[in-house]
Amino acid sequence: MFSLKGKNAVVTGAGSGIGQAIALAFAKQGARVDVLEINTEAAGETVEKIRSEGGEANAVECDVTRHDHVQEVFDKLGIDRGGLDCLINNAGIAHVGNITNTSEDDFDRVMSVNLKGVFNCLKGGVQQMLKSGGGSIVNIASTVATMAINDRLAYSTSKGGVLAMTYAVAKDHLHDKIRCNAIQPGRIHTPFVDGFIAKNYPDNQEEMFRKLSEYQPVGRMGKPEEVAAMAVFLCSDEASFITGSPFAVDGGTLYVR
Repeated sequence: MFSLKGKNAVVTGAGSGIGQAIALAFAKQGARVDVLEINTEAAGETVEKIRSEGGEANAVECDVTRHDHVQEVFDKLGIDRGGLDCLINNAGIAHVGNITNTSEDDFDRVMSVNLKGVFNCLKGGVQQMLKSGGGSIVNIASTVATMAINDRLAYSTSKGGVLAMTYAVAKDHLHDKIRCNAIQPGRIHTPFVDGFIAKNYPDNQEEMFRKLSEYQPVGRMGKPEEVAAMAVFLCSDEASFITGSPFAVDGGTLYVR
């Protein structure tokens, strides 16, 4: 079950964290993975990990904020791979701030990566899937797309937009054999979390890690591999009856707090 053998997959922002875990999981299940990253060194590390485990992967330099560049990347991949079966829109950046201290530049930067970047990749990906007869898209949103936490104005806004685009693409392409779903991760233990704690709480790192962990009803942060497992399922044939749906992978944060 949940085999992706023979499928061509694109994962954006797969140089570390959740994106890397997704790329590794897809390759393990048999997909050929193209790692789209602005950081080519990080992309290369992910590709090497995949290849060391016997999987197929390639690194592709891509700045998701540049519309024409993204379209060129997807057009080339479509030709080289003979189509696209799976697209995971994971590339994104974080931002801490409320309406009073979020600058216009900060807001525009977050929207450019997190929202326009997804738009750019959706356009390129859907066009390839229309040519090859369908496919599955998974957009990485967030629990904060539908709930409020302090000081996440720009980030929450961007992820709410990602969720809205998920619904729109699913609706528009119901009859094109293109499914589009979203994952809403809660707090996942990635290098970003460790860096955030070290930067903002240098003298109180252990206590802050504990507090952030206990915020989830299950009492811990999630693992990137747990988000990856959901992405694998949503792109597998076993999920063929699922489209236009958000899936919380959040330790109970949204619904059982």
